Amino acid sequence: MEFPDLGKHCSEPTCKQLDFLPITCDACKQDFCKDHFSYAGHKCPFAFKKDVQVPVCPLCNVPIPVKRGESPDVVVGEHMDKDCTFHPGRNKKKVFTHRCSKEGCRKKEMLQLICAQCHGNFCIQHRHPLDHTCQAGGSSTSREKPSASRAPVQKPSGISWLAQQLRRTVK
Repeated sequence: MEFPDLGKHCSEPTCKQLDFLPITCDACKQDFCKDHFSYAGHKCPFAFKKDVQVPVCPLCNVPIPVKRGESPDVVVGEHMDKDCTFHPGRNKKKVFTHRCSKEGCRKKEMLQLICAQCHGNFCIQHRHPLDHTCQAGGSSTSREKPSASRAPVQKPSGISWLAQQLRRTVK
């Protein structure tokens, strides 16, 4: 049993295939099969009305208007030379911005190293509370209590805490 009114023939002159689910071109309003429904597939004469692409500047991500007949590459190139708001030389972001809070230290770090006791920002060398002579009442676990057999722990003066500890064990 045939259904003569079911489906439509492809409008492409070289095809004329009977398609039960034809696709109508939105530019030329003709019906096409799955092989010829694209603008290039049936060489649509009205494709320029619908197939409009707007190039985007790769530097500033701004859409660049292109007039008919102009090359998008040339227009984007001109935009990058004249109107682009992104300037690689001017927009350098500083990487090392977190300056050490230790008095006399001028080092800067990429990441903040915050002391849990005094909440100051320190470089890697001064990150430990004993290395930056932390003034926020130290806890009993971080500092040694002086005993009768040992001399009291002195605050480090320019030498790291670890270096002082190593000198004590060598003596």
